[in-house]
Amino acid sequence: MTSTKGPMTDGNGGLLTIREVAALDRCSEKTVRRAITAGLLSALRVGPGERLLRVTKEAHAAYRKAQRL
Repeated sequence: MTSTKGPMTDGNGGLLTIREVAALDRCSEKTVRRAITAGLLSALRVGPGERLLRVTKEAHAAYRKAQRL
């Protein structure tokens, strides 16, 4: 049986991991983290101790739209 989780599935409620955003944008995870730190891409902190970063699909779409200008 193959896994169906990935950047194109909605298995996590519309939230994308840093790795998934990097794969969609064809860039490194470090580039995504820099965009978050610079305030260009909004992210949510989730999980125990709020250590994990997640990006909503809407925030990612807004970031992509702004980067195309």
